Amino acid sequence: MPEPNTHEPTFDRLLQVAVEIFAEVGFRDATVREICTRANVNVASVSYYFRSKEVLYEQAIAFAFQEACQLYPPDASFDQSLSPELRLGLVIDGFLHKLLDDSRLGFLNKLIAREIYEPTKALDDIIATVIAPQFKQFEDIIQQILGTPIDKLTMQRCITSIFGQCLMFKHSRSIIDRLYPELIADALAIQATAQHITQFSLNALLPLKKSLQESA
Repeated sequence: MPEPNTHEPTFDRLLQVAVEIFAEVGFRDATVREICTRANVNVASVSYYFRSKEVLYEQAIAFAFQEACQLYPPDASFDQSLSPELRLGLVIDGFLHKLLDDSRLGFLNKLIAREIYEPTKALDDIIATVIAPQFKQFEDIIQQILGTPIDKLTMQRCITSIFGQCLMFKHSRSIIDRLYPELIADALAIQATAQHITQFSLNALLPLKKSLQESA
């Protein structure tokens, strides 16, 4: 059997519809028949293009992350000619905008959030290919800010503390929208919030830097 052409309209349509349905009901409740019906293709198309529902889901997850990264590329934050403080701000700003962009990312964000809440084996691949490199970028930036090497657990706590400030706005958005909607009211508000998170994080890192230098 020849390899399926992944540039055909049917392939793209199946992938787009799969993202929507998996985001709506999750992997377990989504059915191949429903995906094919909504995509207006033969039910055998999933087997032909993706071999199985599991592979289709894995590719839908990968597609969601790829699209999110294309909309908010982290290129500038990798520029070693910039100060680590500025790079930290760029990473946080891009990450927070990406988390809160329902208008542009829509089902993509919803699918990613569902996979985090209801993980499947696909999450392991996403962690290895997308999330772990992002954490490594944070680690490199933090290490440059501190200057002096720190132990693994302290570094992990620094990274998750910064990420946690951003994720609060995504995963508790229904609360934020009711209590402090002005913090994420529009792109400028999100940018200001990202700047606050950056400065708040730097204010925590600088005393740590001083302590490390004194104990060296």
